[in-house]
Amino acid sequence: MAIMLPRLCSPVDIYSNLRFSSTNIHARRQNWSNSCSLHTNWKYACVGFEPESSRNFSVCSSLVATPSEEELSLSSEKRVYDVVLKQAALVKRKLKSTTDLDFRPDLLLPGTIPVLKEAYDRCGEVCEEYAKTFYLGTLLMTPERRRAIWAIYVWCRRTDELVDGPNATHITPSALDRWEARLDDVFAGRPYDMFDAALSDTVARFPVDIQPFKDMIEGMRMDLKKSRYENFDELYLYCYYVAGTVGLMSVPVMGIAPESKATTESVYNAALALGIANQLTNILRDVGEDARRGRIYLPQDELAQAGLSEEDIFKGKVTDRWRGFMKKQIKRARMFFEEAEKGVTELSQASRWPVWASLLLYRQILDEIEANDYNNFTKRAYVSKAKKLLALPVAYGKSLKAPHPKTLERRN
Repeated sequence: MAIMLPRLCSPVDIYSNLRFSSTNIHARRQNWSNSCSLHTNWKYACVGFEPESSRNFSVCSSLVATPSEEELSLSSEKRVYDVVLKQAALVKRKLKSTTDLDFRPDLLLPGTIPVLKEAYDRCGEVCEEYAKTFYLGTLLMTPERRRAIWAIYVWCRRTDELVDGPNATHITPSALDRWEARLDDVFAGRPYDMFDAALSDTVARFPVDIQPFKDMIEGMRMDLKKSRYENFDELYLYCYYVAGTVGLMSVPVMGIAPESKATTESVYNAALALGIANQLTNILRDVGEDARRGRIYLPQDELAQAGLSEEDIFKGKVTDRWRGFMKKQIKRARMFFEEAEKGVTELSQASRWPVWASLLLYRQILDEIEANDYNNFTKRAYVSKAKKLLALPVAYGKSLKAPHPKTLERRN
């Protein structure tokens, strides 16, 4: 399986490509301010500039493009875990090559700091608006980590909105190809706008690999062409693409506690599990909403085993068969949350609170589905504001717990 090695750039590359100078810094800031909106009326606005007609984009996914016979014989979980191993090995190599385990040193060039500060501040504003609880948790992180997580969050949100946002009906595979080409430019230190500049700076400071970002785009491609999943193996791969990747992006930024005895691979695997658990929870919460869009993100073979059909989903009637099916799906999601818990404690202490908060709040959505008598057709399970507030001190208390004294092992 071909895995792309990171194309990281130095702060010098970023700032030279931005061409900051005392004569054009204000103009560039104004240009970014006019082009950074997450919602615009311009078709493909967040995909970026149209490529030159002579430019030939060759875009593919390392996991699904022309797979070999050996790859086809592997389960999705094994294929994804191979990515986890490579990501963990990459970080370990990077950590050995620097004396600072958290981030690369600033390169202070005239005119760069005010613009980058504004770029990161804008990312923080977006995170605060759309993920209030998570944003609150990031405030306990070190400034460098906090800003980097904001930049990653914004990129993920913009990517998701390509297929779920107001311009989703205009998005085509070629638009996603352009978005991926733009990602290559961001990692090479050639940002298009202010949000891109923050991410370019982030990947220059931390050992963040481009592969999880590319795989998330592959998940968006799946959403354009696939609305059914034959079995959980297929669904697992989709969950990795659209959510598990977030964990792999974040671990290099959040950092692993110096006193942790866990292997890097096990921490990455736990981060992956949290992403899978969150996405499975999203799927179970949104069954009715997805069905109204003609989509069913549930394993077809397991529906059949439960005596259910697509027609039952579209009818949206809660029956004993549906309750039995949902109980098994919720049990599986909770198993992934349990796997994720093992790794949260191994993160740097300053990074644990937002992760614990996310885990606890998302897991409560499963409780709410049960409280609604498994009616996720017409009732949307959500965690009340009061419960969210109560969860924050619990998450904070868990974040103070020391890493596990024994080495974590991969779930079999």
